[in-house]
This record gives sequence, C-alpha cells and structure tokens, in this order.
Amino acid sequence: MKFGTLQENLRKALWKRIEDGELTGLRLAQQTGFKQAHISNFLNRKRGLSLEGMDKALSAQHLSVLDLIDPAEINKRASIFPPSDDEFDNVAVVDSQVAASEAVIKSMHVKDILKMKRSFLTSLRMAAEAGRTAWERFVMIKADAQQGVSMHPRITPGAVLLLDRHYNTLIPYRRGEKNMYAVRKDGVCNIKYVELVNNCLILRPHNPAGPIEVITLRQREKPGDHIVGRVCYVEIET
Repeated sequence: MKFGTLQENLRKALWKRIEDGELTGLRLAQQTGFKQAHISNFLNRKRGLSLEGMDKALSAQHLSVLDLIDPAEINKRASIFPPSDDEFDNVAVVDSQVAASEAVIKSMHVKDILKMKRSFLTSLRMAAEAGRTAWERFVMIKADAQQGVSMHPRITPGAVLLLDRHYNTLIPYRRGEKNMYAVRKDGVCNIKYVELVNNCLILRPHNPAGPIEVITLRQREKPGDHIVGRVCYVEIET
C-alpha cells in the first residue's frame, strides 16, 4: 500500500470521529502539537503529513497503521494457515501476551491450531470499538493457575479459552448474564468480569476468595483500550 493511500485512510478515520462528535480539529491540534491551520489543511487535502506527523496523529487517537489498511488485505498477506475446506475453521492457540498485543498472529507465535465449528464462530455477535477491524478476530489461550483459581469453577488451570477480539465493549452479550473478558494488564491477559465505576475498570473474579483488581483509565482512554476480547468458549479437560 502506498504512503498516499495511508494518509487518505487516516483522513477518513479522523473525519469519521469528527462527524461522530468524538473529535474536533482544535483538539487534534492540541494533542499533536500542530497548529490548527496545519491540521485543517491536512483534513481538507491541502497538504500532507510527514511520517513523524502521522505517528503523532495515530498515537494521539490510539490508532495503529494496521487500522488504515483493508483487513482483507492484511489477512491475505499474513495468513498463517490455509482456510479450511470443511465445516471447521482453524483457530490459533497463542501465549497470553501475544493475544493481548498482536493484531495479526504470526506463524512464529502459534503454539497449536485447534478446529472450531464455522457455524458457531459465524453465529457470534461482535461489539467492537473503533480500531479493532484489523485485528484477527478469534484466538485461543490457556488459562494459567492463577486465572483458574480466580475464575473457578467457570474455568480451571489449563482450560482453553476462545477469545473474540472483536468484542471489546462492556455491552452484555446475554441479558442478565455477566460477560467474561480477557483484559490486558501488565502485558498479558487477565481473565475476569469487568465493570466501569467512575473512571476505573473493576476486574472481579468469579471465586469470592480471588483478588479484585483495578485499572484507572487515563484521559480519553476507553474500556476497549484495555479489553482484549470476550471469552466466548471454554474447553476444560477432565
């Protein structure tokens, strides 16, 4: 993809946030340190941004260059295994820190590949905040001992968890039932129930004896900046 196309896609992303009332040209100028006229000229295609300028705009709006690329193009170029020809799809099993931070799963990070019913995966509803469309949707991780104790009996140590990384909002998936989430904390996935209280994410265990943890949201951060995805399937060995 050419640099000019990336700039145009950045304009479109910024204009959408402006039209949705989430951003103004003045606020973006303040965030990036540019003059308002400089931002206005960029948004109105009167000038471009340097690489450094694009980095500032992306960082200020919590965007990645991957958000500016067509997801289909990313998946085509980064595919780590061929699509299944039967009724199952392949899902990569990765380490917790990879699931928490890597938008596209590289082959060197794949620990195993498991099959899931395609009809089940396609039936799952998405609820993604901006910036998630470029992320590979489904990955699997294994629960460690601490997570297994904290969320017992819903999960146990060694359980395989299917994460839907296109579901990173606090919208309940089912009425009256708490979502179980993987939340990025200290660079890895922390499995908990999540609620927003004032400006803090409260991470609650299923086991009453487990610890309650808190993540304080910084200015302009959203819960989805920390939520890796919804736990939508648990496989426990017996």
